[in-house]
Parts: sequence; C-alpha cells; structure tokens
Amino acid sequence: MQAPDENITRGSRAAEISNRAVPVLHDYTGRGPTRAHMVINRDSVLILLGDTLTKGERTLAADGQAQFVLDMRHRFQMAMREDLIATVEQVMERKVVAFISDNHIDPDMASEVFVLEPLSDDGASAQ
Repeated sequence: MQAPDENITRGSRAAEISNRAVPVLHDYTGRGPTRAHMVINRDSVLILLGDTLTKGERTLAADGQAQFVLDMRHRFQMAMREDLIATVEQVMERKVVAFISDNHIDPDMASEVFVLEPLSDDGASAQ
C-alpha cells in the first residue's frame, strides 16, 4: 500500500506533467487536447489525451484520409518528442529510456507513454 504523501506527490507530479505537456501539444499542432488523464506507476508515465484532432484533421478523416491524419500526427509526435521527454524527466527527476506515442481517430484519442529508468532496489534513481 502506498503512503498518503506518496499519493499526494504522485498527484502533484501528474498535474504538473499534464499542465506542461498539453501546451507543448498545442504549440506543435495548433490545438491542444480538451481532456488529459495521467497515470504514473513506479517505472512509467502514461498520458491519455482526448479530443486532440484539429477541425481540418477531423474533416480529412471523415473524407477517408484517416491514415494520412495518423501519419501526420506521428510526425508531430516525433517532432515534439524531445520536449515531452524533457518535461517528464524534469518533473519525475528520472531519465526516460523509452517514448511510445500513438493516435486513434474514432474515438479521438492519443497516448504518450514514457518508460522511466528503473529504480534500484533501495528506490534510488540511477540518474
């Protein structure tokens, strides 16, 4: 069972990551998601985003261009990769060893997954 202060720390870190990541997405794509849900585990951070697509992207997807929209979104994710990783590393005070990002058209969702460098047995980061 987690100590209450660990839950508070995890919650404040989740809020900080969300508050910093959503503007990054907006800066790169011209529109940020309207929903974000964070999950932080011992060695990973997951951001689930909802309502991410621009009006133009939704129009293209409805017109049969969903794969084009997904490909374009993947390019955005690779372009903003370093900024998102830096945000998670700063807030979590741990190195990100893997970044996995993907989008889904219907429903309009995205996920950003950050795998953190494992903690040692005593709970210390190797960073």
